[in-house]
Amino acid sequence: MLFDSTLRKELARSFGVSFVVILTIVLTMMLIRSLGLAAKGSVAPQHVLLFLGYTALPHLATMLSLSLFIAVVSTLGRMYKDSEMTIWFASGMGLARFVRPVLRMAWPVLLVVLGLMLVVWPWGNENSAQLREQFEQRGDFSRVAPGQFQTSADGSRVFFIERDPSNEQMARNVFIMSGTRQGESVTTASRGFLEFKDGQRHLVLEHGQRNDVDQKTGDKTVARFERYQVVVDDQVMRSDNSRNPKTLPTLELLSQRGPANDGEMAWRLGIALGCVNLVLLGIGISATNPRRASNWGLLFALLSFAIYFNLINLSQRWVASDRIALLPCLLLLHGGVLMVALTLLWWRDHGNALRLRAVRSASPAPRARDVAGSRA
Repeated sequence: MLFDSTLRKELARSFGVSFVVILTIVLTMMLIRSLGLAAKGSVAPQHVLLFLGYTALPHLATMLSLSLFIAVVSTLGRMYKDSEMTIWFASGMGLARFVRPVLRMAWPVLLVVLGLMLVVWPWGNENSAQLREQFEQRGDFSRVAPGQFQTSADGSRVFFIERDPSNEQMARNVFIMSGTRQGESVTTASRGFLEFKDGQRHLVLEHGQRNDVDQKTGDKTVARFERYQVVVDDQVMRSDNSRNPKTLPTLELLSQRGPANDGEMAWRLGIALGCVNLVLLGIGISATNPRRASNWGLLFALLSFAIYFNLINLSQRWVASDRIALLPCLLLLHGGVLMVALTLLWWRDHGNALRLRAVRSASPAPRARDVAGSRA
């Protein structure tokens, strides 16, 4: 049918433009954040793009939901302003008739959002967390880039090395400054390398000296050495049995029920259910007066999305804190929004007729004497 095909094409075009714009903005913000983490030493510089991909993939579902919502509101809002909706309403089509073509266009996006939240969301969070943990578990000396001053993870030491061109595993002109409450020490050496013994990481320095300063007494000591060895990691690989619920697969969340896991499940299912509700809600709130040249409808739609998104976050916290169970929370929040969307659709279709009936019933009926006088 011409009505269905035209509406679906325009919705698809608007959805593509909205998604490209939102994706560009979000990727730019995440790139700045990733570069900031790399500058702080939380992420390896060579893994910035990989970390950006792992971080952006989990949020792709939210971007798709917002793009679809904006596409529905903007497309139907334009049809209201160009009086196309008036023509369709005059031909006998109500606003509820737009639900079927909109859902026919949106169902692939809804399936993608569901797959992203149930599968890609935990996978991306787990990989991004592993990148950060692997980099943080490296020794301070192995983090240092040649020719650059860099601070250790706890901020107590500053390193500077030069790479030996003849041996990639060896560093030369090593400079280490460490500070504590008792004093400061500066260690320099002509060469240095890392060595593993008994599951520990040792830093071995050769041909250097160490200068210590006691801050309380002001005493200074100088010690020269031919070989100096120090433990830089008490344990090379640290294991943590507790895993963040964001990194757990969906099946594992369902098998290991608990307030924290149920809260994470409320978030994943909430985004998927919210995408469906936003499509129906967008059809109802897209109505605008063609005589008003303003974008208040779109601004109201964005405000509605922000409120709904914050309510999903709030429901996750309530479930995680064991204030409410998972199923009642989903029914109360998303079922309530669904009822609001359906009520708004019904009001858009029957509100004018109800107001007209109310006006007719309120107006007094003409009296028989007045009618006879008018006939005479």
